Order: sequence, then structure tokens, then C-alpha cells
Amino acid sequence: MGRRGHRGQRRARGGNVSAMSRSAASGHPVSAAPATREALPWPEARRVATGAGRRLAGAPKPLDEALGGVLDGPLDALTDLPAFDTSAMDGWAIAGTGPWRIVGEALAGQHPSPALLAGQAVRIATGAALPPGATAVIRRENGRVTDDRLHLSVPPSPVPGQDIRPRGQECRAGERLLPSGTPVTPAVLGLAAAAGYDELRVVPRPRVELLVLGDELLGQGLPRDGRVRDALGPLLPPWLTRLGGAVGAVRRLGDDAESLYRAVDDSDADLIVTTGGTASGPVDFVHPVLRRVGARLLVDGVAVRPGHPMLVAQLPDGRPLVGLPGNPLAAVSGVLTLVAPVLRALGGRPEPAVRRAELADAVPGHPMDTRLVPVALDGRTAEPLRYHGPAMLRGIAAADAMAVIPPGGTAERGTEVVVLDLDWE
Repeated sequence: MGRRGHRGQRRARGGNVSAMSRSAASGHPVSAAPATREALPWPEARRVATGAGRRLAGAPKPLDEALGGVLDGPLDALTDLPAFDTSAMDGWAIAGTGPWRIVGEALAGQHPSPALLAGQAVRIATGAALPPGATAVIRRENGRVTDDRLHLSVPPSPVPGQDIRPRGQECRAGERLLPSGTPVTPAVLGLAAAAGYDELRVVPRPRVELLVLGDELLGQGLPRDGRVRDALGPLLPPWLTRLGGAVGAVRRLGDDAESLYRAVDDSDADLIVTTGGTASGPVDFVHPVLRRVGARLLVDGVAVRPGHPMLVAQLPDGRPLVGLPGNPLAAVSGVLTLVAPVLRALGGRPEPAVRRAELADAVPGHPMDTRLVPVALDGRTAEPLRYHGPAMLRGIAAADAMAVIPPGGTAERGTEVVVLDLDWE
């Protein structure tokens, strides 16, 4: 079923709760909300988020469109590299012992010169195909030519194979170059091109639509009249791009259930991310809208500070939606907890290696919840930073990572903890 069919399915499901829909659309709180679910422990919420992202289908892409995807299958060499013996230096290709009579020239991109006989040489450029019979290359600075004769100016005589890149030195045809799941970087594109590929089969970057909610948000200027600047609109798109997403539309919506419903119902993104509206306040409409579209909640609150009221939902067609809290640092916590695992799963990217560091100072823990604390990294040392309240960005702006402080008592100085790289750059 195509996306249009799924939208119709969602609208049909929405019609089954018309009374709730009318209440939500009127801007009033919805009284028919289900009982609050118990918040998931932080590690469990991350596991559920990973399972919520079903890997996107791979497809062939021209090299200039494959960047940022993930290899959907291994990259095997289509030819030997180099495909023929080449010169590693500018100079002369020689056969046998000297002095050598110069009989021609070999340039990069030309067919190989005729075979050399013992005592013959050709001028040769770096990367040029070596003539048959050539035994070595003399660097330009190590030879001199007199009356079409090449003499060594710097002893000793070259050994066989000197300054030659032999065919297959880098790989042989059919050799495994990179495994499936490798992110396609500029270097991967270069290797693929060198190995003879015109296109690559890749899992594409998941398309992400960001919905920034809140009547209180300003797009420019100073905070005023009870309204604050939107910090997440500028923060999230480039970060989600760094995490593997292809961020398309960024839509700023007020606290209006009908606008949010239309935005969710009309979206064809692989992942929808909302900010704000995930709690149970009078204008928090994310939960009512998810019920209206027929979504299934997979995570409804996480035992983590900051960022407790975050969620993951599965839309009727299987696509995930992640709801982030509206407070900036809480939203950052939500990205690391839920969005990053969903994006990795959608894009077929591997789980990053666990990184650990020792705390430079003690950090108070929460009795029941995991804490995520901004830290600056210096080797294997993590320095906790100030200004880490849910609405603050000053600490995270100076941070390299977030330290994971397990529930319980204070994590003392020297305690080894997991750190989550922010990957800003």
C-alpha cells in the first residue's frame, strides 16, 4: 500500500474518535486521555527505539547521489587495482642494466609503449602504464640524459620492481573492499569509482520532518511579552543531519491540535520528530493527536532527567514518530535517547562503540532515574559542566558529550561512566 493509502487509513481511524477530535480541534484539553503509562527505564527505552526503526529498503544510486547513505551489500572490487603495472614516480622506465638508450615516452592515460628490450628506457610520468619488459623506474632526480642515453647520477642501480606499482597491489578483482553497512563517505565514493562502479546500492538517509510546537516561540528578536526564542528550530536540523537523517521540512506550529493532526497525517517522511506538547498540560496535544491518527505508543515517558516526557509512537503504516520535550536540554536528551537509535535503525547504520570516561568531579544521581549530564572530554576524563537545567543550553554548547549517570546515589570523582558523543561536527 502506498503512502496515500496509509493516509486514508489514518483518516478512517481518526473518524472513529470524532468526539475526541472535535474536542482537540476546539483547542480544549481532551478529557478522554488513557491512564498514564509507567516511564520506561532509560536503557530499555533506547532498545525499544532501535526496534521502532525498520530498516529502509536499499536502492541503486548514481555515485553523486549515494553520499550519506549506507552500503546495502558489500563493495567488491570489479577489477584489479591498479588494473595494470604503473609508474609510481616521474622518471624513466628501464629494462636491464644501463646505460640505457631512450626510445620513447609514456604518459598517463596513453596505451602502454611498445615492449622494452634490455638496455632500453622510456621517459615516464607518474601513473602511466609501464611498457612490457620494464624492470624498474629511475626517478627523474636520480638520472641524467646525454646524447639520448640515460645514466645514473645517484647510485646504486635500481633493483627490480623499484618505484613500480604492480597490477593488483591494492586489490584483486572480486576482493571484498568494504562490508555491507559501511556509511558512504567521500572516500568510499572515491574507492568505488576507482574500482569501476558507476552506481552503488545504498540504504538512503531517512527523510525527517521536524514539527516545532508552541504558541510561546519566537522566530527572531529578543524574548518579550511572555514569549521565548525558538532554540530547537536552529539546533535540531543540522544535528539530525549529522546523525544520518535527511531533514526536509521544518514546520513551526502553534498549540493547535488540528494543525498538528494535519501535519502528521499529511507527512510522508520516514521519521516525524515533534518538539513540545508531550506532557499533559492544557495545550499538550501530541497524545490526543496520536490517538486520533491511530498510532501505537511504544514509549510513553522515560525515566531520565532531563527529558522525562518523551515518547515514541508507531503510525498505522509502521513509520515512527518521536515526540521530544519542549525544553531545549530535555530535547537534546530525547535526541540521544530516542531519535539517534531510530535514525540508526532506519538508515542501517551500526550501533556505535560504547565509550567510557572517568568523572573529574562528583555528580549527584537521581534516586530512580538516569541522569544525562553535559561534560567536556579530555582524553578519558569527563569534566561535568554547569548550567545543565532542562531549559538551559549554555552547558551543552560547551560540551563534547553527555555522561550517563545511573540511578542511585552520587557518582563520585573517578567513577567510570558511559559517555554519549554529541557529534556536533
